[in-house]
Amino acid sequence: MNHWVDMLRSHYNWCLNDRLTQYAQQFIMGEYCDIRTKAEACPLTCFVSKNGATGEPWKASNLDKKGNPVNPRRNAGMIQDAALPDLKKARPWFAGIDSTALQQNIKRLDTAYKNFFDGRGFPKFKNRSNFTSFTVTMGIKVQKNKIYLPKLGWMKFYNSRPIPIGFTIKAATIRKRQDGWYISLRIEDKTIPDYVAKPLIEVKSVIGCDLGLTKLVHLSDNHQIDNPRFATNKKTKRALKIRQRRVSRKVKGSANRKKAATNVGRIHQKIVDKRQAYQWKVANIIVSRNVDAIAIENLNVSGMMRRCKVKVDSSTGRFLSNGQSRKKALNRSIADASWSDLTLKIEYLAAKQGKVVVKVNPKHSSQECRKCGHVDKSNRDGEKFICVKCGHIEHADIGAAKTIRDRALNMVRGDGSET
Repeated sequence: MNHWVDMLRSHYNWCLNDRLTQYAQQFIMGEYCDIRTKAEACPLTCFVSKNGATGEPWKASNLDKKGNPVNPRRNAGMIQDAALPDLKKARPWFAGIDSTALQQNIKRLDTAYKNFFDGRGFPKFKNRSNFTSFTVTMGIKVQKNKIYLPKLGWMKFYNSRPIPIGFTIKAATIRKRQDGWYISLRIEDKTIPDYVAKPLIEVKSVIGCDLGLTKLVHLSDNHQIDNPRFATNKKTKRALKIRQRRVSRKVKGSANRKKAATNVGRIHQKIVDKRQAYQWKVANIIVSRNVDAIAIENLNVSGMMRRCKVKVDSSTGRFLSNGQSRKKALNRSIADASWSDLTLKIEYLAAKQGKVVVKVNPKHSSQECRKCGHVDKSNRDGEKFICVKCGHIEHADIGAAKTIRDRALNMVRGDGSET
């Protein structure tokens, strides 16, 4: 499995480089006409180019109603997928990997490009730290505490959750972590209907959630959920400091340094496991409320963690203090809270119960007076809220949760509030 991960990472990087080369040749360097064939051509160094090694991007498939062949244009993923037999002939060691693992590897790159066109980051080349898994979709068998994977054979595993009767295995994702290998099975039962969320017209009650750092979540029903700070508490910070110091004292490239680095990774894995378990617990607490919808802040977490702008003295040209050293601790606390993951878990559990999740614009939610509507930065002093105009007093974060709840109700009722 280690060998498979290394080869699949190489295959992923090759496919990404192939698409980047094709884009450069077609849109940056320009196309040219072959003198002999008088056809539009591109350099043959690229697999997905129009006249590259994979052949034409147009493929004859089904017939239309009139009996004429329909020629849909194949995208880069389909072309690279069709080139897998050629890859195995040119690189025989790839034949030892299950074909579905190679196909899912290309789909993984397709998903990365789709995320980019949806507004996320551009696909990046993978290294050993961020490419540690692969997926197979056929030939998977489970018998008690043993599992069969194609071209890997039978192996023992801890069957933490037996597969219910009627479900079939659709895919298996094998992932390498610091303390061993983990496998996740995707199962399906087509007889079970899909979860249907309640229409917005039927929403009668809403609970507002204000995400924070002192408390992880403040609810509009005056309930507060603690933030354990798994990665930023004193005990964990001291343990990480000691383990990382041990790594720095070892000789680079030595076996002892790798062992020390593994111990650091185990601490990080323990932190992640604790955080995940706690977030599922918190999500269950929120979703189990007797309401029809859950209102959550639509936070731009990546923007909140962005570095401060550089300040330069106009007369001397020297850099001035911009507060980045103080913001570093805030960024660590935000990353430790992991608001985005918590929001995804709430959405998942809410969908299973047929509830609606409404994302609300949180602008000035903790600075707006709920009595007179006055918005002022000086209204809030830590967790205290005292309106400078009417003197209204309340808990700042719980008031913000109630404001988020009211904004969600306005959206549900069609008052035209912005999301």
